[in-house]
Amino acid sequence: MPRLDELHRRLAALQGLIATVPDPLILVGHDGLVREANPAAQTLFPTLRIGHPLSLGVRAPDILEAVEKAPAGDHPVHVEYRERTPTARAFDVRICSLPRVSDGGEEDAGVSLVFRDLTAARRLEQMRVDFVANVSHELRTPLASLVGFIETLEGPAREDAAARERFLAIMRAQAWRMTRLIDDLLSLSRIELREHIAPEAPVELQGVVSQMVDTLRPMAAERGVTIALAMPDAALTVRGDRDELLRVVENLVENAVKYGESGGRVEVILEGDGKEAVLAVRDHGPGIAHEHLPRLTERFYRVDATQSREKGGTGLGLAIVKHIVNRHRGRLAIESEPGRGATFRVILPAAEG
Repeated sequence: MPRLDELHRRLAALQGLIATVPDPLILVGHDGLVREANPAAQTLFPTLRIGHPLSLGVRAPDILEAVEKAPAGDHPVHVEYRERTPTARAFDVRICSLPRVSDGGEEDAGVSLVFRDLTAARRLEQMRVDFVANVSHELRTPLASLVGFIETLEGPAREDAAARERFLAIMRAQAWRMTRLIDDLLSLSRIELREHIAPEAPVELQGVVSQMVDTLRPMAAERGVTIALAMPDAALTVRGDRDELLRVVENLVENAVKYGESGGRVEVILEGDGKEAVLAVRDHGPGIAHEHLPRLTERFYRVDATQSREKGGTGLGLAIVKHIVNRHRGRLAIESEPGRGATFRVILPAAEG
């Protein structure tokens, strides 16, 4: 009986130790059945069950093959595991055999799998590459303009006060455009870096939407556009990042005002059914041709590049919206027809409870 009590104590200690490991950890017996799995592993593989075959919870042929071969080797095997949904993630899986000592000597007790999350490191590296490529491409034109105006002011227009004032105004606008571009690129990079980590804080959407609409109303009034806001009385709460959700509302409403100002009206509608919260932003402007819709959320994709630059756009607003919505495990839907305006819908899962 004492030996049985000691075995139970050791088993409880092992389970407690496994539960404290932050990385997903799975122990598999020599018979292929899952012996233990910590909470991180069960979150990563929701169908994983203690006492059931590993193949029912982990549907990755490379991992299952490595687990079968692991008992025959003394050295750990490393396998890369990629997850595509709900967001792209990458893991380095360290697989090694676990020996145990019995009365007959040493025999195999199974295999351990430790998943090290490489997502942040991979995203950081990709962020650096994209940032350099995008900045070098998008800043080339405004920088060339600035250099040209400076050379003109130093030469032919040195004594021309009227030309100097006109050129300085253009140079100021180009400098502000570069500032906005860099700010948007940094924001987009930060969002992409955390896209695989869903926010957990409860956020009441009515406050977010009304705050941003009130902020943008003066800008809309300057362009002759009115913003109509409709929201339910009952609170709509989601799990999210308040600052990022403010950015979503800002970008969608600002785009609707800038590119749909000919319609004179922008409608912002917030509604929910208990399972999802839906934010719709509709303008009554010229609309967008169908062939452009699938590409609107790409970085620097513009339906009309000249018009976008004239209105102060960086070509990153909808890309930022898309990645924020992805991080919140939501969806972005775009509907438009030429001459009939455009509607952008953000659908977010409602917070439970």
